[in-house]
Amino acid sequence: MPLMPPPRHSALLPALMTLAMLAACNRQPATPAPASQAAPPDTTTTTASATTSHASAQATQSSTAGHAVKESTDAYEFSYSWPAAADAQPALRARLAADEAAQRATLKHDAEQGQKEAARDKYPFHAFGHWQEWQVVADLPDWLSLSSLVGNDSGGAHPNYGYAAILWDKRAGQARNALDLFTARAALTGAIHADFCKALDAQRAKKRGSHASLGGDSGFDACVDPLAQTVILGSRGKKAFDRIGFLIAPYEAGPYAEGSYEVTLPVTPAVLAAVKPEWRGAFAVQ
Repeated sequence: MPLMPPPRHSALLPALMTLAMLAACNRQPATPAPASQAAPPDTTTTTASATTSHASAQATQSSTAGHAVKESTDAYEFSYSWPAAADAQPALRARLAADEAAQRATLKHDAEQGQKEAARDKYPFHAFGHWQEWQVVADLPDWLSLSSLVGNDSGGAHPNYGYAAILWDKRAGQARNALDLFTARAALTGAIHADFCKALDAQRAKKRGSHASLGGDSGFDACVDPLAQTVILGSRGKKAFDRIGFLIAPYEAGPYAEGSYEVTLPVTPAVLAAVKPEWRGAFAVQ
C-alpha cells in the first residue's frame, strides 16, 4: 500500500507509521489497523513485514518501547523514535541520538526563520514539521536492519516524505551500506532488474488502472534504477538475509498523487552470486 504524507496540525506520524511501515521482509501480512487505533510511538515500537515478492506494508506492535520524543510548538512539530533493538546497541543508539539532535536543530532554525519571513511579508504561516520513526526490518544474530519513513513539512503546498535505512553490523559495531555487501552494482542490477521492473509495473498498473501506459523509456512509464532507491535487507526466515527491498519515494516512479512504491524480491541464486564472498554467510536463498 502507498505511504501517504503526514497531515498538518494533527497526531501525524503515529497513524502514518502504524498503517504503512515498511514492507519488506519478515512476517505474514495482516489487515491494517484503522488510524484511530494506531499506538503513539512513545509507547510502542513497531515491526514491519510482508511475505510476497511485492512489498505489502503492514506493521505490528511490540510491548517493548525503545526511545521516542515528541515536541510541538507554534513554529514546528517534531517527533523521532527508534525501537528497543536499536537502543540495545550503544554505538547505534549514539548515532541515532546525534541524528535526532541535528534534525531537531535544523527544523527549529528553519521554522523560526519561516515564521519571521511570514510575519515580515504578511502571509499565513504554516507550522513546519519533521516526523521520523525507525523500525526493525530484520533482527539477526549479527545484524540489525532498520528503515524509516521520513516526513518533512516546510510550509509549502504539501508535506513531503522519503526513506532512510541503516544496516547495522553488530559484531563490528558500525553501520554498513547494504550495497557494499555486493561485488558490484552491475552484478546486483543484473540479478534483479527484470523482476524489479515487472513488480514495479504491476503496482503502477494497479494504481493507474485503465490509464496505465507502461514500458516506455521516459517519464513515469519507464522503469527506475532499483539501486538508486533506498535498499533494505530483510529476513523471512530470521536466520539470514533472504529478501531485498526497494523503497521508492514519491516522484521517483510516479507522480506525487500515486504515493510511494515498495518492491520486495527474494534472494535468488543469482542475487547470492553477486554478494561478496566475505558476506555470503549472512545471506540465504529463499
